[in-house]
Amino acid sequence: MKLLLTVHQFFPDYFSGTEVLTFSVAKELLRRGHQVFVLTGFPAKQVIPDVERFDEYDIEGIHVYRFYHSFVPMGDQQVLSEVEYNNHLVASYFVRIIKEIEPDIVHFFHFSRLGTALIDVVKQYGIPAFYTPTDFWAVCPTSQLLLGEGMVCQGPTQNGGNCVKHVAMQTGWKKIASVIRYIPTSAIDAIDSVAKLHLPISFPFKKEIAALSQRKPFNVSRLNALHGIVSPTQLMTKVLVENGVNQKLITQSAYGINIASFNSEPRSYDAQSRITFAFIGTLAPHKGCHVLVNAFSDLNSENARLKIYGNTTDFPDYVTELNQVVENNTNIEFCGTFPNSQIAEIISGIDVLVVPSVWYENTPLVVYSALAGKCPVIASNFPGMSEVISDDWNGLLFKPGDVQMLRACISKLLNAPDLLMKLSRNCERPKSINAYVDELLQLYAQEPIIGENSSFRWQKFESLNTSSANGYITGWAVASSSNPMSIRVYDGDREVGVTTQFLSRQDVRDGFQKTGFNVNTDRLGFTINFTFPVSQSAVILEIKDHCEKTHRLKIARLNAGSSIQYGAREFIGIDQVNFLQDPVEA
Repeated sequence: MKLLLTVHQFFPDYFSGTEVLTFSVAKELLRRGHQVFVLTGFPAKQVIPDVERFDEYDIEGIHVYRFYHSFVPMGDQQVLSEVEYNNHLVASYFVRIIKEIEPDIVHFFHFSRLGTALIDVVKQYGIPAFYTPTDFWAVCPTSQLLLGEGMVCQGPTQNGGNCVKHVAMQTGWKKIASVIRYIPTSAIDAIDSVAKLHLPISFPFKKEIAALSQRKPFNVSRLNALHGIVSPTQLMTKVLVENGVNQKLITQSAYGINIASFNSEPRSYDAQSRITFAFIGTLAPHKGCHVLVNAFSDLNSENARLKIYGNTTDFPDYVTELNQVVENNTNIEFCGTFPNSQIAEIISGIDVLVVPSVWYENTPLVVYSALAGKCPVIASNFPGMSEVISDDWNGLLFKPGDVQMLRACISKLLNAPDLLMKLSRNCERPKSINAYVDELLQLYAQEPIIGENSSFRWQKFESLNTSSANGYITGWAVASSSNPMSIRVYDGDREVGVTTQFLSRQDVRDGFQKTGFNVNTDRLGFTINFTFPVSQSAVILEIKDHCEKTHRLKIARLNAGSSIQYGAREFIGIDQVNFLQDPVEA
């Protein structure tokens, strides 16, 4: 059988929980004689044109198709909020992959950086498809159901007004970010309703707001067309069902892990034992390592030490804050990352795993690894983790974000070796990846639970052919000391490309500032992909500023690496120009 798995990021560059689960399932399927392919996203580190967003590689017998994602206009889409969940370019690439490998089953392990338009494609080709939600991406644009200052979110309102509010505050939408926090969510829901009606009414970010308000119904309608959803926790099931997913589609199944290499003997301690606590995960605010560091820093015990495992470069500002708290505390050690193949060895070298998340953690795989190695867990008392960790049975639970309560849990174990041994004895061996894949294969073999909705209007996509792409222009532009409103590209009288979204180019802004020319934004970069083959000699750029004033320039005046001033406060620079059709002489 041929199986195609999708995930937002993948080995060898990324190896957190979802990636490990996807990789483990793929390896077990391979071991059983199936052919396995993976489509993954990858965060692009720089501005790249559409034609360069795709490549392929192999890892341990798995052929991987990779899409380089960034939050920029791409393909035929300019609205970034829509690109995030309904990405036409990736869907077209997916069609190409489907035609190439002809999979029997598609299993989605994450939609971030890819979008649920992939479900339109599997419906287009009649392929059974399944989904394992490892976080809350399907209903939450940030995946975490987390508001500011550690407050949890109950999910999108009817028109997604709270999502609009949260995204605007996080991303700093110009013109509205500073005031939107004071606008009631009910008022934003009303604005969302107007934005979706396509009335001739203009207001800031109208298209982005409309796209965000349509995000949940778009995603949920796609999930309800799947053959099955494998939910790892009751919490996940509850969130999905409350947001409109058909419960009949959902099969409850906890994750499986590779358990063979773990030591299953209970731990032993006495009053003189030095206890090693550990954090293992992403060093990002939502994972709550700062809560643990603050709790540990004020401990008055030489019998406790803390090991922190995680990549220190993903969120450098956050890691800097952690280091400021740690200072010269020799009992706290940053240990970096390790290959997933070494997880059993790492668990055997610690005594207590601490999972201090400040979001609805959906039972991270590392918790199952700890239980497999008879290592007790101290965890934030969120429903996803309390399904696995029972207070005073195989671990301890504390109020999320409560430094004092976490410190009390740590002290409790330091002062009670008998309790620590009891918790270790009660750590039950989790499900194996072998058993998990058995469950998946049984699910794949079942008949669909829900019949086809013939009235639903599916999107149709053509196969992407990157070899026939039409070219692109990348660069930066300043219009009246700000970014342009739009840049359009014309081949004669025909529009062949446009952008209304501009990307951060701090280097350009800094360069102008050094010359004494004030530019009030760094959103100056652009990429324009041509929708038709063009002749270089006939290409015109039309640049419109926020006062509706336009300037037209012949691209023949500009070469890659050059820039010109075309008005009193107007400048344009070209980084790359790629005409894939031979230039036609004027």
